[in-house]
Amino acid sequence: MGKKLGIHAYGNVGRNVARIAKGFGMEIYAFDAFCPKEVIEKDGVKAVDSAEELYSTCDVVSLHIPATAETKNSINRELVGKMKKNGVLVNTARKEVINEAELIGLMQERVDLKYVTDIMPAANDEFASKCAGRYFSTPKKMGAQTAEANINAGIAAAKQIVGFLKDGCEKFRVNK
Repeated sequence: MGKKLGIHAYGNVGRNVARIAKGFGMEIYAFDAFCPKEVIEKDGVKAVDSAEELYSTCDVVSLHIPATAETKNSINRELVGKMKKNGVLVNTARKEVINEAELIGLMQERVDLKYVTDIMPAANDEFASKCAGRYFSTPKKMGAQTAEANINAGIAAAKQIVGFLKDGCEKFRVNK
């Protein structure tokens, strides 16, 4: 309550995280290079102009970016180092977006930072030993590990396939 939450990528998951966080009395900010500011702001979320602004403004940053050539290792020492004292980085996106070596190094220098992820990093043991008490990871990706989430994902996939076959809609296309 009263903290500033940054949503890095304002897609479906980011929107829902923002909606839930509002219920906890958080002030919500978002950055998404591909989502118009008007879309973000119509949800009562403050749109910022860059990832750097998001990280330097917020107490907690929640990642929702895909793993692409542009985003792999983009969450690095320079970006996370802009976080406020006692900042918390939450990664429920993809582990490939984190530059693990740089984050470990930064966390060793900045003992105020915390990192929480539902995607076990390749450097899990190093994070656990060098950042004890400030790092948590689940053993496997937990994003859709309920029966309801799996059913909803199947329904969404079926609707996307129908949309493509019926109208040629490629909105959710992953590979080109």
